[in-house]
Amino acid sequence: MNLIEYADRELIMMALANKIASELGQTLRQHGRATLSVPGGTTPGPVFDMLAGVDLDWANVAVVLNDERWVPEDDPRSNTRLLRQRLLQDKAAKAHLLPLHADAPRPEDVLDQLSEGITPYLPISVLLVGMGTDMHTASLFPGADRLEEAMSDAAPILLPMRAEAAGEPRITLTAPVLKGAFHSHVLITGDDKRAAIERAEGLRDLEAPIRIILGEATVHWAE
Repeated sequence: MNLIEYADRELIMMALANKIASELGQTLRQHGRATLSVPGGTTPGPVFDMLAGVDLDWANVAVVLNDERWVPEDDPRSNTRLLRQRLLQDKAAKAHLLPLHADAPRPEDVLDQLSEGITPYLPISVLLVGMGTDMHTASLFPGADRLEEAMSDAAPILLPMRAEAAGEPRITLTAPVLKGAFHSHVLITGDDKRAAIERAEGLRDLEAPIRIILGEATVHWAE
């Protein structure tokens, strides 16, 4: 595991924002467009705040969440809401958001529609994920109803996911999409998550879904 330790949380956020901006810039120069995939939750918020002010060709950057809770965008638990408030601001307001939610009772009802919107922007150029203490990443929760299908090399781009730890239904990028990213980063803070990611190295993928990218990703950690 390629793990970088930082002296404090302010430093980790600054370093990660700079790294992601650099990798996006390199991809834009080489290919003319880039795709950035990011997590929800409050932890990456400072990274988003810093990226929003970076001078990049944001009009040619597509942004897609790793996963989304199946709630309306005005719900406080909506990852899309957080993304609009923290990342898609300032210079980054020009970026193209690829939706992971639509007005439908269940994610299954619009799965094909949402997948078709993402397909032209794959593979992911730069991937940032988080991890729970249960070693889930995106909405790939240990014990989730369709985890084995989502972890398969033959998995579709998106799958709905339901798990006791997840609360409401989710929709998530699957393992092949996450593993296919050109640049991958894991952001974790605190001793409990450091212990969890070290424990993951000795488990099976279905027990610790974060394992799917540990071989390729850089893990960024601060206490």
